Amino acid sequence: MPTGAYNLIHQPCVPVRWKPGLATPDAGGLPDLVGLRELLLRSHDIESLAVADAPAHAALLRILYALTAGVAGLTEQGPEGDWDQRRLDVLYAGRLPPIEVEAYFREFENRFFLFAPGGRPWMQDPRLPEQCDRANTAGVNKLIVTRPSGNNHSWFRHDLDTAPVLPTASEAFLSLLVWHYHGPSGRCSSREVNGVKSASATAGPLRTALSYHPEGTSLFETLLAGLVPPEDDVVGREDLCPWEQEDLPDPDHPPRQSRGPRSRHTARSQHALLLLPDEDSTHVRDAFITWAYRGERMPREDDYLIWQTSQQGNRYPRPADAGRALWRDLDALLLRHPPAGSAHPQQPRVFHTAVQVSENLRVRALGFDQEGQAKDTQFIDASTPVVLGYAEDNDPRTVPAVGRLRQFGELYGRRLDRAVKRAWAAYVRDAKADGAAWAAEAAARYWPRAEAEFWARFRLLDRTGDVADGGFDPAATRRAFLRLAEVAYDAVTEPVTRTVRGAKAVSQARLDLYGTRPTTKAAASLSPRAKTKEPTG
Repeated sequence: MPTGAYNLIHQPCVPVRWKPGLATPDAGGLPDLVGLRELLLRSHDIESLAVADAPAHAALLRILYALTAGVAGLTEQGPEGDWDQRRLDVLYAGRLPPIEVEAYFREFENRFFLFAPGGRPWMQDPRLPEQCDRANTAGVNKLIVTRPSGNNHSWFRHDLDTAPVLPTASEAFLSLLVWHYHGPSGRCSSREVNGVKSASATAGPLRTALSYHPEGTSLFETLLAGLVPPEDDVVGREDLCPWEQEDLPDPDHPPRQSRGPRSRHTARSQHALLLLPDEDSTHVRDAFITWAYRGERMPREDDYLIWQTSQQGNRYPRPADAGRALWRDLDALLLRHPPAGSAHPQQPRVFHTAVQVSENLRVRALGFDQEGQAKDTQFIDASTPVVLGYAEDNDPRTVPAVGRLRQFGELYGRRLDRAVKRAWAAYVRDAKADGAAWAAEAAARYWPRAEAEFWARFRLLDRTGDVADGGFDPAATRRAFLRLAEVAYDAVTEPVTRTVRGAKAVSQARLDLYGTRPTTKAAASLSPRAKTKEPTG
């Protein structure tokens, strides 16, 4: 390999946040960036990753889960079926096994070069210069998803394709992950394989989805809690990550089938990339970005998503929505079969066993509010307080109350939305008026206060198991959320109540907050809707 080549094992590439109170080296403090080797060896000293971009954070966690399982000997159930106990043995040791970490990276050191001219760079396809048009590369602005490229609008900064600022190798490493997991569908750079040229890619495995991860007091605890037990038929030597496989994949054949959690979460990319370094291998000067497999898309499988079922019976992950607070998903994370209507959400598989590592785990939600093709809206990075001690298997009497608490909060949010829209339609005397401005203001007033109310009541739930429903009080909960809706409704509609027409419209529409139907045909015509059923109890 070339002198000075950038190897992810040794070069500082992952931003981290160290645990408070650690002794620092004599010369300077602890580094903000570490290589993969130091990250695993010192994961017990690291509080968390410090990746700013949520989609890169979600992708990197999946890579680190696979590495953790590999070095900790947790790639299969084993003849005794004692995977859970072996994970606890690692937990009680207080750190990942140093000898195994060193052995793993020695074995695969040549596969972790970010740039490897003439070799096989990490998570890249060195065949692209021969299969793609060398004069029509993607450019670094397209590689870095937070930058504008082509005719796209600016997010955080202004960049010109004619004079791009070259990203560092560590920046390019994280952007490489974003493309592998969240890359868009649609037209891409053309790639010719076996005499056939095509230029269409399918979306990455996490495109539009929101993923949920258990989070402990250290990165070591987070990585162990995030491991998914392999199925009984998984063979560790066959469940390989892309960099562990002997051969590059054949882009003209169906994607390789996953053989277990490690390949399921690292080898499902629909995009092929190749980074082109500058002379010093410290920055990226250009990149090839194209499709990885022709035609067939890999089945979407992932153990960190909430899976739902459409009315047509199709299974799909709960989409990332920048306007939806994390507490509204909490019962779907704690309950095996949450009461959430016709979507039939399924708890992410990782939460079936995460609580075995610790009851003092938070949940971190990471995603990208985006469309299937080009449009990107907003990163999502949210965290709960310590909640996994309330998981259904651990606390079956209390957790149903969490679902009912969430239902009350959402019920009055929906009623408020309908009420302000109906009030606006009545005020302007136009049944087709959507009242979007009032609805947006009402939502901005209601949902942050509803979230605070939810967590305040969540913390009051009994954890002993001696009190039915954890001491949940439906009547008091109903009154609390109703009051928040009333306050928001009054604040939004107050400017028009100084006229007779406005006061009448506001007073009639206010009945929607209480689930009361309009009493006249004229009023009913302004708000056609189905009944809203309150949570029982």
